[in-house]
Amino acid sequence: MGSLIEMYLDRANNEIMAAGSLKRLSEQEEDKISFDLPGDISFYSSVILHSYYAIFYAAKAILLTKDIETKSPEVHKKTFAEFKENFVDTKELDVSFLKIYRKMIVRADELLEIFRDEKWKRGHFTYQTIPQANKGPAEDSLKNSKFFVSNIMKVIGER
Repeated sequence: MGSLIEMYLDRANNEIMAAGSLKRLSEQEEDKISFDLPGDISFYSSVILHSYYAIFYAAKAILLTKDIETKSPEVHKKTFAEFKENFVDTKELDVSFLKIYRKMIVRADELLEIFRDEKWKRGHFTYQTIPQANKGPAEDSLKNSKFFVSNIMKVIGER
């Protein structure tokens, strides 16, 4: 396996660990005390973002197995498009991977305000809800990223 592939898989796993740690920090009162944080603080939006990046880096890793490297500008858009074209459209991977990836992009985009023309979604998800309201989406995002990354690693390991 190439060192760049391994680097992206390591980054994907680091993002999952960061997401899991931030989720626990959002929920464990004793940890909040240890870090001198207010009891009502949460990091669920960050859990969603780190979960997305885990999927993004896993997608970049599997693309490299076909010598496809995506770069700026629009690296996220290009990575998604290449992943879809080279792994889902060819039926090499099940469409469920694309659904997870797409769902994560929408959540991350909403939080990062990338889709500026979708003002209602952006405003609703990022500004009009309290951070704790993101708990459900954060849990779902973390679960999806673990599933996605672990399965991408299996596929890469089989090559």
